[in-house]
Amino acid sequence: MDIGMVGMAVMGSNLALNMADHGFKVACYNYTPDLTEKVLKEHPHQHHKGFFDLQEFVNSLKKPRKIMFMIMAGDPVDSMLGKLVPLLDEGDIILDGGNSFFEDTRRRHNALKDIGINYFGVGISGGEKGARNGPCIMPGGDKEAYEQVRPVYEAIAAKVNNEPCCAYIGSDGAGHYVKMVHNGIEYADMQLIAESYLLLKYVCGLNNKQISDTFRNWNDGELKSFLIGITADIFAEDDVDGGQIVDKIVDSAGQKGTGRWTSIQAMKQGVNSSIITAACNARVMSNLLSERQKMSNELPVSISQIRDTGLVESVRRSLYVGKIAAYAQGFALYKSASKEFNWNLDFGSIAAIFRAGCIIQADFLNKITAAYRSNPELNNLMEDKFFFDKIKTNLNDLRKVVSLAIQNGVPIPALANAMEYIDAMRSVRLGANLIQAQRDYFGAHTFKRIDKEGSFHHEWQK
Repeated sequence: MDIGMVGMAVMGSNLALNMADHGFKVACYNYTPDLTEKVLKEHPHQHHKGFFDLQEFVNSLKKPRKIMFMIMAGDPVDSMLGKLVPLLDEGDIILDGGNSFFEDTRRRHNALKDIGINYFGVGISGGEKGARNGPCIMPGGDKEAYEQVRPVYEAIAAKVNNEPCCAYIGSDGAGHYVKMVHNGIEYADMQLIAESYLLLKYVCGLNNKQISDTFRNWNDGELKSFLIGITADIFAEDDVDGGQIVDKIVDSAGQKGTGRWTSIQAMKQGVNSSIITAACNARVMSNLLSERQKMSNELPVSISQIRDTGLVESVRRSLYVGKIAAYAQGFALYKSASKEFNWNLDFGSIAAIFRAGCIIQADFLNKITAAYRSNPELNNLMEDKFFFDKIKTNLNDLRKVVSLAIQNGVPIPALANAMEYIDAMRSVRLGANLIQAQRDYFGAHTFKRIDKEGSFHHEWQK
């Protein structure tokens, strides 16, 4: 068999079938036999075969063996490694395609490297449909060993102009890091869209059908993306009991942790990820259903609707600027991590593989690819001429929309943080001189002066 797949749940089984469709012989294994039996029964395929004994599964594979994990992150990965590694030989390759934390991947990579086994962290995005028909793939590990699996991944990946949405990312945990930040950007993107919906519905006074039409129109322009497209579909979806189904869904959103990891890691690296963090906090707030209901009763808000097509256009422009700022923060994280972890990330290539197969796929990414291909050393995406000009043109729309939302009590944390991020980037005065004076006053932390070299401490008059 050409490759082994451990984990026969939704993602693993669909990736295995995708590989089989492309002519690769896939050995399938699950720690419980029921899922393997289910896949073999429901999706028989001449190029995949189920195994129910781990040793037989390993023995079925060509050397160097290539084994991909699609199992739950954390302890299950370490547990499976404990069972599998003693059965492998030097030069064999393990590919973890789950949402493992990148530091865990670095630890496993280094431990297995010592015994001659190549360990990869492989970011996979696209959900069930992407796995089956073409995902975005972000492999990180040994560059030479990657050549052994490259034909498989490039064959099954989504394509843009016949180019696979798969590229070698970097060593050890680079692939999982890039996927983690991808998910952080996804959180921000979804929150920005959700806030635009609130503005369209409660400030602009549009009904669901009109909102659907609005998003569909937006999807025909510069905002064209997977998320905008499905949002248009969602608002058009009727419920069998009457009305639209979106209004029957509880106003509470879950999260699996990758967005939170991104926010925490940004703090560790000293990179501003305020829009991603705002999106994570918005999901936290969404779960405070009883508290929010109580506060709403005690502190009601009166919203003044403005039926103005010009305002709808301002919301669209604001969403586009917010999207630029969110991606700027995500790619600033990539730039910082590339230096910190010695990964030498290719930002243009990363943007290029996001163009299809993944959740944040968008025409917008072509512009990001072009920006980094033009200037690989770009400090911040907002400095690129295309994005700078877009911000300059649409900034007043964002300021208008954020002000209106605040005046009407409509929560728009991601859009507001996008505005704050841009304002901070364009301001030569942030008040940090006062903060540093305060630090020196109470803790003698010293400060730098604009007129002299070196560090100084002032004896403040008590």
